[in-house]
Amino acid sequence: MEIIKFQEFRNKVRGNIRKVIIGKADNIDKIVVAFITSGHVLLEDVPGLGKTKLSRSLAKTMNCSFKRIQFTPDLLPSDLTGIYFYNQRSQEFEFREGPLLSQIVLADEINRATPRTQSALLECMEERQITVEGNTIPLKKPFFVIATQNPVEQFGTFPLPEAQLDRFFIKLSMGYPDYNEEKQMLDRFMDSDPLETLQSVVTMEEIQYVQNNYSKVHVSEEIKNYILDIVKATRTHKEIELGCSPRASLNLMKGCQALAAIKGRDYVIPEDVKELAVPIMSHRIIVKNEINIGNNKAQSVINDILNTVETPLEKI
Repeated sequence: MEIIKFQEFRNKVRGNIRKVIIGKADNIDKIVVAFITSGHVLLEDVPGLGKTKLSRSLAKTMNCSFKRIQFTPDLLPSDLTGIYFYNQRSQEFEFREGPLLSQIVLADEINRATPRTQSALLECMEERQITVEGNTIPLKKPFFVIATQNPVEQFGTFPLPEAQLDRFFIKLSMGYPDYNEEKQMLDRFMDSDPLETLQSVVTMEEIQYVQNNYSKVHVSEEIKNYILDIVKATRTHKEIELGCSPRASLNLMKGCQALAAIKGRDYVIPEDVKELAVPIMSHRIIVKNEINIGNNKAQSVINDILNTVETPLEKI
């Protein structure tokens, strides 16, 4: 395994996206980690912070097909997967592809769709396939879902069920830019939109290499035990009603492997676990007396667990 290829991949992707998105290097790195591990991203933020531009920039950077789906209460599962229709000219049924047959899919305001439509995403996110009229259709590779939801406006929304939240590899928030970043944004977008001229910078071979080799990054027994201790603590914490599933343990380990690789290491250290624990685990727990999806109580509880679980000494 050539670690330099992971660093080059991260630098190319981050550098290209930052031609459009000002700052947010840390979030871009975490999205790259999710992409390498074939995970999916949930972006929870108020409107207008660049979530759609980030998604489009990623698709152009990767030279992947892209579709944006605006989720609404009247959206049907067939609007996502596609339908079979009768072609009168050929007198045969033909399949019309839905947006889920793209490589990078932006599910915008996902919590505005009904649970029935949201459930159409479960199969494609986990099994990388869709089923239409009893026919199973494999999805293109790579397949990557970026879903957004508004943490403020709750009228007319359907909260994501735990089973679907658990399928998102990581949950992130873009956050407001600082003064200087917003000033740069005004300057950059004054004459034209840099997204229109953005070019792809990575090849499919590079994508396949990082996705197929990140798992070779070494994870010591001490790090595995550290991950398990953190996850186990979510199941016994007094503030948590429902703890993390085993999928959280697996995703945290995979995320740490990918993060270590893009940082130039072929081994995982405790700081990798601490960096990813909150974004990978906070949306997988149910906190007691949590009123709405926009508060930070879940993140605070995970940070509290990180402060109480003993950090292992580095043993490679």
